[in-house]
Amino acid sequence: MADFVLQHHERMNGSGYPRNLKGDEIFLEALIMAVADVVEAMASYRPYRPALGIELALEEIEKNKGILYDDAVVNACLKLFREKSYHLK
Repeated sequence: MADFVLQHHERMNGSGYPRNLKGDEIFLEALIMAVADVVEAMASYRPYRPALGIELALEEIEKNKGILYDDAVVNACLKLFREKSYHLK
């Protein structure tokens, strides 16, 4: 579990941190956490900025699908929000 958390800022193209892992070097669980983290962080209020909204968050992951974020994970996330009417509480 600690490895999943450690890797959740890694990106598919190797531009993430802390170890610049890419593609198959990153655990699937970390790839899922990465997308979930980006969506939640962008869509939610932060003390330093207002919430940016779910649509902007979904546009971010869709725009960077296969580049920063795993294709299958992004597709699953988009399906949940756009087809299954999932929403953050």
